[in-house]
Order: sequence, then C-alpha cells, then structure tokens
Amino acid sequence: MDLPQPRTWLLGLHRPRIQRTGRNRVHLGNPRVRRKLTAHPAPHISAKENVMSNVTVIGLGIMGLPMAINLVKAGHSVTGFNRSQDKIDALIAEGGQGATSIADAVKEADVVITMVPDSPDVEGVVSGPEGLFANAKQGTLWIDASSIRPDVAKRLADDAKAAGIRALDAPVSGGEQGAITAALSIMVGGEAAAFEAAQDVLNAVGKTIVHVGPAGSGQTVKAANQLIVAVNIQVLGEAVAFLEAYGVDTDAALKVLGGGLAGSKVLDQKGQKMLDRDFTPGFRLALHHKDMGIVTSAAREANVSLPLGALAAQLVAATVNQGDGGLDHSGLFKQTLQLSGRK
Repeated sequence: MDLPQPRTWLLGLHRPRIQRTGRNRVHLGNPRVRRKLTAHPAPHISAKENVMSNVTVIGLGIMGLPMAINLVKAGHSVTGFNRSQDKIDALIAEGGQGATSIADAVKEADVVITMVPDSPDVEGVVSGPEGLFANAKQGTLWIDASSIRPDVAKRLADDAKAAGIRALDAPVSGGEQGAITAALSIMVGGEAAAFEAAQDVLNAVGKTIVHVGPAGSGQTVKAANQLIVAVNIQVLGEAVAFLEAYGVDTDAALKVLGGGLAGSKVLDQKGQKMLDRDFTPGFRLALHHKDMGIVTSAAREANVSLPLGALAAQLVAATVNQGDGGLDHSGLFKQTLQLSGRK
C-alpha cells in the first residue's frame, strides 16, 4: 500500500537536541530553532489538578487490558470498551467500569486511549455518528496507542482538531510484559501542549516516554522500531538453529551471548521461547506483518533502501501465509527451521 507525500510526516524526524524533563521523559527540539534548551523540574501541581480522573480505553486486548488495569491502579476512573464482553468483565473485576458502545464509553471521558489493530480499526472508532469525534466532549484528549500508518495518524489528528479534540499518536513498544509491568516505551507525536497534558496517563502505563515530533511522528518511529525488532528476531532464530545443529548447550549459549555485544531485549525475551518452541502470543505475527507493510511502503515512498527489512518482511509474510499469524512473532523461528529442513 503506497503512502502519499511522505515528506509531510517524514521531514518531522530531524536530528534532535534533547531536553530531559523527568522520569525518562524527553522532548526532542528542532535544531533549526535557535533557542537555549535548559533542563528544569516540572512545576508543582497539586494531586487534584494533576490527575485526569475519567479515562476510557477502547480495545482491551493483549496490550490494552493491562494498560487499563495499570490506569486503575494509578487512581484513575477507567471505563473500557471492547468487542468481546469477557475483556470488559476482566477490567471490571480489577476496579474499572464497562461501556456498551463507543459513544457511551467516551461521553464523560477526559482522556480516551485507543489500542486497536490497524488503521481502518482506528478510523472506525473515531469516525461516524457513533464514533469518538461525534460524542466526546470538547477538549477531550485522544491518545492513539495503536500502530498505524503515519499518514493516517496525521490526517486523523487534523480531523480531531476540527472536532475540538486534542490528538496524540502514541504507539508503544515492550510487548505484553511491558504492558503488564507499566514499563512500555512510548513514542509520542502531536502538539507539545497535548503531550504535557497526557503525562499522568502516560506515566501510569509506560517508563520511557518521548515526544518525537508533530502528528504522525510517533507512528514513524514505531515503524522503525518494528523494522529493528523483525530483523533481530530473524537473526536470533538463525543463531538458535545454528547452535542446535551443532549440539551446543543452547541455554548456556544464550546466557553468554546475552552478556556480550550480541545481547538485546529481543534475545532476553524471545530466545527462551524459541528454545521451548513456545509461541504463545505476546505480539502476534499477523500484526507484525501489518507493521512491516507500513515500513516497507513508507521507505519506498521516501526512496530509502531496506534490504534486510525487505527480506524480513517477506519471511514474516511467508510465516503468516502458512497459517501461523496467530503465533507470537518469535514464531518466525519456524520459518528458519523449515528452510533448514529441521523440525
């Protein structure tokens, strides 16, 4: 799928000056603007003023449900909506509330978080007479934590502004475990004022929270993240297959590799899954397939060559097309084993 006019959003990713503002929050400033950036503590704000009490989470899946639960634990009043009632019931059991429709879920919300699979799903949530834009209060802060096309994120941010809604594209990285432990890395695109207003909510679900530029920039950075992760998973799978072929103690091998330059979060989180052939999904291959389509299309529009990324995208596609889209993305290892004639 081709993306129109990539410069609209790609040029927002400049080489930054960095300004730290506490708890791993970073602003990336434009070096073209000649002003002095100084570190300073956040101004004192009372707890009452600092907490946005009514938060709605739409999409209570592998990532959305634990994020919603962490918002409850942080003291927010959390309402959830999902297509399946069992997920809503799970949130209610943790102290949240449930809604019967998107319109019902957003009508009293100060903040709305969407965590759904793809660009059309986000558009379906926000658009139309029953959508977020038509039913949320003026000034509501909408945080889209989904991973979608950057150009779609930019267009929907413009639509939100026209509807009186403040918008941030804030995709996350860290997988299911990061969502459970509130340790997600969150890359945020949108206006700086909206980013500041979102701090209490973002701090409840993430650890490293970075404002990377204007609308659409968060999704561009997430596409780069998915490129790096896919290539890392593929090469880790190749290394494991290589070690197994030589009868090496693979547990010991991964331990020592993890302590050296080859170490990575991918190795830490996915290596044992490959050894155990346990591909219970933390992030499904079908979603990574979608994300690789985003990054390869965007790279083509920007005339950027991604030789390793293109190969990884093809291997992910092949694995999904063979019926394994519901597996964790570490299940890409199955394709490596098949190509090697191994079980």
